[in-house]
Amino acid sequence: MAKEKLSIVKIGGNVIENKQALETFLEHFSNLEGRKILVHGGGKRATHIASKLGIESNMIDGRRITDADTLEVITMVYGGLVNKNIVAKLQGLGIDAIGLTGADINSIKSDKRPVKDIDFGFVGDVEKVNHNAINKLVSADFTPVFCAITHDKKGQLFNTNADTIASELAIGLSKLYHVELFYCFEKNGVLMSVDDDDSVIDFMDSGTYQELKNDGVFHDGMLPKLENCYYALEEGVSRVFIGNPSVISNKDQKFTTLYL
Repeated sequence: MAKEKLSIVKIGGNVIENKQALETFLEHFSNLEGRKILVHGGGKRATHIASKLGIESNMIDGRRITDADTLEVITMVYGGLVNKNIVAKLQGLGIDAIGLTGADINSIKSDKRPVKDIDFGFVGDVEKVNHNAINKLVSADFTPVFCAITHDKKGQLFNTNADTIASELAIGLSKLYHVELFYCFEKNGVLMSVDDDDSVIDFMDSGTYQELKNDGVFHDGMLPKLENCYYALEEGVSRVFIGNPSVISNKDQKFTTLYL
């Protein structure tokens, strides 16, 4: 018996911060047929709120150091402000959304990132996705909206990369569904030139990815995203797409399709 389709969509921070872009994306998402899950971060909003509270944001190579004060802000902003606004907007579009962290229904368990050269603090690396628990919501026609927070099942929350959460959810749910994974952000797809929005790579297999990576084509922010994409494909996810919000409705010709 063929597996039912499930779409997992990760929305980027620049879209979240742009009111019109977010509304456009959520309209596309609400029109996406079949079962679906949304994943979001909110780092720019967290940085802004932290600044207002007099809490300095410490970033190393684009990655946030999450001390105890920063974790409190992230929990408030990701799990509260951003998540509930998105859920409310989806309800307004007729989607029965439910906002979640990885701690809810023990859906995503993480381990604290090991200290090597840098101590990232309360940052978690995903250890297990509880796909059966999540499926209870999905199969009941709810649309989970995950923020970028996980837990260790010992009472500790962790800041966790949203791209990674989307990839791990896709891998976990691929045991039950035919999963398509979408990464939506402000660009039209994976670009050959970061300064040229029209230089979209339409199709890219793993061999081409390695060649272009070795040639230094991808900038720092795109590299970990692509690593998550190909890891998901290797672990059973059917297809991965990267593009602007219209990629989920296939109404825009410019987006990137990844395959092995």
